[in-house]
Amino acid sequence: MKHRLERVNEVIKRELSEIIAREINFTAQTLVTIHGVEISPDLRQCQVFVSVIGKAEHKNRVLSELADHRVALQREMAKRVVLKYTPHLHFKIDDSIERGSRVLEIMQDLDIPRDDR
Repeated sequence: MKHRLERVNEVIKRELSEIIAREINFTAQTLVTIHGVEISPDLRQCQVFVSVIGKAEHKNRVLSELADHRVALQREMAKRVVLKYTPHLHFKIDDSIERGSRVLEIMQDLDIPRDDR
């Protein structure tokens, strides 16, 4: 069952990414990607983790725009992915990429050249 959910997650992630890229136009300075998807075992609820690269104020705008288009996204996804139920999509910001970049910046700052002895 676990492997089936993983496959369903991958299919939903791929299809939803294509639908969002084609259907929703975000501001020019904002890059929106689906970072991950977790569907519940009963296939009724789906957490969609969205990564937003751009200005900080764009994150809330992206979430509200995705929420506004949720019904249309679900309808289009139901046409492409045949499941017993069409899952209810819940969009959440995933800032793991930004945290990773920040950690790398800190590590580079710590990498100060030392005097050879």
